[in-house]
Amino acid sequence: QPQLAESGGGLVQPGGSLRLTCAASGSTLDYYAVGWFRQAPGKEREGVSCISSSGGRTDFADSVKGRFTISRDNVKNTVYLQMNSLKPEDTAVYYCAAEIWAGCSIKSWEYDYWGRGTQVTVSS
Repeated sequence: QPQLAESGGGLVQPGGSLRLTCAASGSTLDYYAVGWFRQAPGKEREGVSCISSSGGRTDFADSVKGRFTISRDNVKNTVYLQMNSLKPEDTAVYYCAAEIWAGCSIKSWEYDYWGRGTQVTVSS
């Protein structure tokens, strides 16, 4: 089973960009779909994006469509979330999660393996 570690979070001004990385160890991600989720203080965790094991299918929450992209490098056992045109409402702890699955989902209950999260703060 994979151990997941997120990185790349930080403080950025509105309109800026960040690239989050989800790195896996202990297992190859080749057969795993990977999702990105976020949770802001006082709010429920919400799905942001996902990518299928092959990379051929992706999905995005309406709130991030056109601003975020997701990609994976199975050689590096890594999934990336590129976040552009960031808004203050994107501020949250971002988590990646993985599940053996050919599909793709931004529903958190579909995933068994989770990282510990990385903080993203969008503020001037």
